[in-house]
Amino acid sequence: MATEHATVAEEEYLQTLFWLQEAKLPMTGANVARAMQLSAPTVHEMIGRLERDGYITRASDKVISFTPSGLDHAEGVVRRHRLIERFLTDVLGIPWDEVHEEAERLEHAMSPVLEERMLAAIGDAKTCPHGHPIVAGARIDGVPLADVAEGAKVTILRFENEAEDLLHYLKESGIEPGLKGTLTANSPEQVTVTCEDGQLCSVTFSVAETVSVIADPSPPSRIALPEQLVLARERYGR
Repeated sequence: MATEHATVAEEEYLQTLFWLQEAKLPMTGANVARAMQLSAPTVHEMIGRLERDGYITRASDKVISFTPSGLDHAEGVVRRHRLIERFLTDVLGIPWDEVHEEAERLEHAMSPVLEERMLAAIGDAKTCPHGHPIVAGARIDGVPLADVAEGAKVTILRFENEAEDLLHYLKESGIEPGLKGTLTANSPEQVTVTCEDGQLCSVTFSVAETVSVIADPSPPSRIALPEQLVLARERYGR
């Protein structure tokens, strides 16, 4: 039986596990360590605590699964995080590349009453400003921008990596969820989208690996690897 209230640290791990599940990546301690950029012993200790507290189970091959209570907790913290991001952007006018870390701080202390008020305030918005669905299960499948062939029409779906310094880079490039255009250049160094208004938006190839899009024609579906979703500054040219 899961404990009624997860700690802040447990919620952070549950959030990461949910993100792995949502991205269709294996829920393993190794992938959690990559995603959170933590040491294997640190993650192993917390995974053991989550299991003891009834939020997850582990199979003989070390693959992690949510218990019903664990999934409920994970969905709740992810929903609150994305709702806060949308509220900060749409209602308070904070730029979308500055809200991720703020939401990380606020998501653990949000009351049900405040959540309902925020939901009312954002209207019919269905995603966070970075393109992730607020309600679990509403995720649209996409393909990495890096896989798209030149000449294809693209619509930016979401940013799989929400590290704040990377969000700053993406905002400066002009790439944002909902943007439509044509992929006009794709090389091992850089990927360029020509927007419908003629603006050129370019990102490094490694960053394009973490931008999910709808493309026509579309390349085969592919899941990005965890190491591509956690980029250091030097990998994307900052």
